[in-house]
Amino acid sequence: MTSTIRSAVRSARERHERTERFDTIVIGGGPSGLATGYHLAKLGQSFVILDAQRRVGDRWRQHYDSLRLYTPARYDGLPGMEFPAPKHSWPTAQQTADFLQAYAERFELPVRCGVAVDGLSRSGDRYVVTAGAQRFEAANVVVATGAQQTPKTPEFAAELDNDIKQLHSSEYRYPAQLQPGGVLVVGASHSGGDIAYEVAAHHRTWLSGPIRGQLPFDLEGRAGRRILRVLWFAANHVLTERTPMGRKMREEVRTKGAPLLRVKLPQLEAAGVQHVEAKTVGVRDGMPLLDDGTLLDVENVIWCTGFRRDQGWIELPVFDEDGWPRQHRGVVPTMPGLYFVGLKFQYSFASMLFGGVGRDAGYVARHLTKRGVHVPS
Repeated sequence: MTSTIRSAVRSARERHERTERFDTIVIGGGPSGLATGYHLAKLGQSFVILDAQRRVGDRWRQHYDSLRLYTPARYDGLPGMEFPAPKHSWPTAQQTADFLQAYAERFELPVRCGVAVDGLSRSGDRYVVTAGAQRFEAANVVVATGAQQTPKTPEFAAELDNDIKQLHSSEYRYPAQLQPGGVLVVGASHSGGDIAYEVAAHHRTWLSGPIRGQLPFDLEGRAGRRILRVLWFAANHVLTERTPMGRKMREEVRTKGAPLLRVKLPQLEAAGVQHVEAKTVGVRDGMPLLDDGTLLDVENVIWCTGFRRDQGWIELPVFDEDGWPRQHRGVVPTMPGLYFVGLKFQYSFASMLFGGVGRDAGYVARHLTKRGVHVPS
């Protein structure tokens, strides 16, 4: 045997010895990943949850301080555990993070934090998951990283004057981060509206972009409680992939901006926010340029332009031309043992809400269990 062959054999043996093997790997320790873990544990499955954050819930600890969920606590529980807050209260990002951490601890879910998965492929009848130098193999993989996680900003953002402070909404925490002077908030969805409303108390503020509708009632008012009960039922049982109305809604949810929810135009105007329907489309003389030709001389820009799908690490032919995985209720029919949980409108409108991920996670866990495929150690 030549030295080259011996070296290759030795490398393969060492790689085999370093590889950890599980029946199931759940990628992502957010609400969908934890809910999947809960159901897998109830069904007696062997699994591990890999999460990139230092501790469970840290992604929520990175949101802006004033963020609150858009559903009250009564609808924010996960399987087996209600949200520990008054049912009509609106949990903060910090409370949400603490809830996720407590949930993982209560059910003793095997979460490994600090493991940033960067590759998912297939070798024979097994899936291979990599995270830097770490290597894992499994018969089943559940991708629970969410649909869109990578902050999205336009390319022309790099052309803005260097003196303008730029933050993506994922980096914004509180108004004190901003420089003195005007603020342009780009993107008039609900996060853009909330952030513009907050910073307007300290800065002259513009909100750029068309508004995709707004709730016709006060989300947190008494009437809102009654209406939300009806909407919650519809989100779970009417707006699903099984109904024409649901399929139409899924297309809108996945391709269009979200409406204003908590803060609406009258509140924005009262706070002094100047809303302009024109989109921010470029840069001239170092300043942001709107599509109506307006130049805004501001010292700060906050990009509330959403997130893009980053699925290059999934080296499997499971995506349609639109970038969404080919799946039914989280099951990928062309790739046995591969599942998704936590996608936008995975099965219903509620699929992307805290109180809705449990149903999808349960369906996936039961399907996975019926496969009965294991990986020997």
